[in-house]
Amino acid sequence: MYFSRFATALTVLAAPLALAACADPAPLYVDRAWVQLNPNGEGPAAGYFTVHGGEEAVKLLRVSSEAAQRIEMHESISKDGMMTMQPVESVDIPAKGEVKFAPGGKHLMIFNVNPAIVESGKLTMVMMFSNGDRLIVDAPIQKGGNATGGQQAMGGMHDGAAKESAAKEGDAGGEHASH
Repeated sequence: MYFSRFATALTVLAAPLALAACADPAPLYVDRAWVQLNPNGEGPAAGYFTVHGGEEAVKLLRVSSEAAQRIEMHESISKDGMMTMQPVESVDIPAKGEVKFAPGGKHLMIFNVNPAIVESGKLTMVMMFSNGDRLIVDAPIQKGGNATGGQQAMGGMHDGAAKESAAKEGDAGGEHASH
């Protein structure tokens, strides 16, 4: 009788662990997405977000939106003592890691956003990954400067990329997207 109760108790305690082992692997997802419009009304907007890797390493291959003419991935780098930007073809997302697209680092350049979408306050983007995942992300649009009054000045083009001054990273609550 004692053994029977012990076996039952052990089974009850072990069952959640066994079920957890059968659970789906952690998904690839994107959160904290937001878009900063160019404060002078000319030139591209900038897009920021965080990608959280799933069980396997992948690459972010491209980002698109029906509400923008084109979207390019860029990275700010220091070159000859000057901050410049360069386009990137893809971005490695490590398994169970995260990659931030933030002011002063990796970011999106979003060209010719539809004015009706600007008025709606939200830009929907599709992010395509090397494993075939396509994540739909809704990013709130911030007009002008950020909440602290700073601006992200994006001036003229340099080697096909707009210059951008560093600004405090925003933490607007873009909708969580996963596959």
